[in-house]
Amino acid sequence: MKLRWAGGVLLSVAAAYYVYSPLPSTVNEPWKLMLLDALFRSFIHLGDAAHALGICHSVHVLNTVVSQLEVIEARSSPSVRVTDSTVGGVPARVFQPVGGGAKLRRGVLYFHGGGWALCSGRMRSYDLLCRRMAEELDAVIVSVDYRLAPEAVFPDQFHDALTASRAFLSPEVLQSYGVDPARVGVSGDSAGGNLAAAVAQQISSDDRMSVKFSVQALIYPVLQALDFNTPSYQQNHNVPILHRHLMARFWLLYLGADPALLPRLLSSPSSLHHPSVRSHLNWTALIPAKHQKHYRPVAMEAGSQEVTSVVPGLVDVRAAPLLAGEGVLGRTPQAYVMTCEFDVLRDDGLMYARRLQNAGVRVTSDHYDDGFHGCMAFAFLPFRFSVGQRSLDNYILWLDHNL
Repeated sequence: MKLRWAGGVLLSVAAAYYVYSPLPSTVNEPWKLMLLDALFRSFIHLGDAAHALGICHSVHVLNTVVSQLEVIEARSSPSVRVTDSTVGGVPARVFQPVGGGAKLRRGVLYFHGGGWALCSGRMRSYDLLCRRMAEELDAVIVSVDYRLAPEAVFPDQFHDALTASRAFLSPEVLQSYGVDPARVGVSGDSAGGNLAAAVAQQISSDDRMSVKFSVQALIYPVLQALDFNTPSYQQNHNVPILHRHLMARFWLLYLGADPALLPRLLSSPSSLHHPSVRSHLNWTALIPAKHQKHYRPVAMEAGSQEVTSVVPGLVDVRAAPLLAGEGVLGRTPQAYVMTCEFDVLRDDGLMYARRLQNAGVRVTSDHYDDGFHGCMAFAFLPFRFSVGQRSLDNYILWLDHNL
């Protein structure tokens, strides 16, 4: 009996040690976030183990778990018709409000997050998000399932996003869905925010397109991979659910690069060797001073400057929209950029919002002092966070007022 009791105590202590992670005191619902992070880390460790044993790629394990736990069938409701279809040959889930007669509706093309390697628009969280958008905005929402790494690497995901965008914006497709050509937006979160920003730039600069996006709504977007030592990367390197090293791994996976380059990618700002893009990443001028606290300068390590020559995608604006010139940015539509204080990608979003403003674009910067990366996806049970609910409400409210 004593041995069993001692074993139980040890297991409890071990579990508590694994779950506990020191978090900033002002992050939203820290203990719930710790539990969520422990669950996510468990799946990552399982995937890494499978990869090390040669069973399968680590990403395949994660996506299998996601499919089993999260992916749901397309189910219509009395207010929204939900179907799995394609747009321009790219798989998508379409949410269409029921009724309304012959009036034209607003439309939103949405790209899910997941580091260009994980998740799906058919996941429960994205299904609920797009369903709510369709209901509250009385809009047609098209959630795109672009190809994923490692089978697809840059520019495949970008090409899928651009193909879907061009197809959805065609007069024929808009007419078939009953969408007003003057009220079409593009949106996405995290890696999906990256794709949304990239296609917004491409479409806005394409004079052959008769219909263009009227708004872009970017949710904690990832926008550059030249500097993993910005203040937000330093301050939040171990804050769930997107750790600094994990974001770098996703970038290398997306760009089809050797994972062994990870230490060099993380070591120091590669932007120092690219005068043409240095000003585009000058966070000392682009983000408010309050976000620059506790920054520690990073010394250049030998060999780090060679990363961009090995991985040219790092300086391709289709992969890193923050690197676009002012002339390109100035042609993009009015923007909504959501950022979270406890997110390694915070400064990417803040820099992009400022650069858009400097280029003459009207921008709404929506920042959450208690937010963490991915929080808007947790606006629903079972892992519902109050900051997730608030951010989702404000995101939909902005679309309602501006689209």
